[in-house]
Amino acid sequence: MTVAEKTSRSAYRHIRPLQTRWADNDIYGHINNVAYYGFFDTIVNEYLIRTDALDIHDGAVIGLVVETHCNYFAPAAFPDQLEGALRVAHLGNSSVRYEIGIFKKGEDAPVAEGHFVHVYVDRASRKPAPLPAALRAVLLGLT
Repeated sequence: MTVAEKTSRSAYRHIRPLQTRWADNDIYGHINNVAYYGFFDTIVNEYLIRTDALDIHDGAVIGLVVETHCNYFAPAAFPDQLEGALRVAHLGNSSVRYEIGIFKKGEDAPVAEGHFVHVYVDRASRKPAPLPAALRAVLLGLT
């Protein structure tokens, strides 16, 4: 088994606070693995919505998750203050690979890191569609 290498906070282009919740903890006293995927989804979509890069209600294209991965390095638990960090590792014609780090507030080493691959598709047909120019421009800022 290969041990994943950690990426420092400085490797990411966008960082925002993430609120842990009591319900995120599991019976073992730390944040359950499934909560990290919720954090990933939150950091990506918060950025896209806040920058007006994607209209989630009426836009012609929507992003579908086709691949996810997460490496866990250290435990976190409610009420830890976490930060989500985001960058774009690959920008294709209709796909994006987002890389995400989850950090305890102010720390340089992540507690978890992973990625999402979104394929952008036409809202009606669900067939791959080119990234709209506004979305591409915003994503280039994360590369």
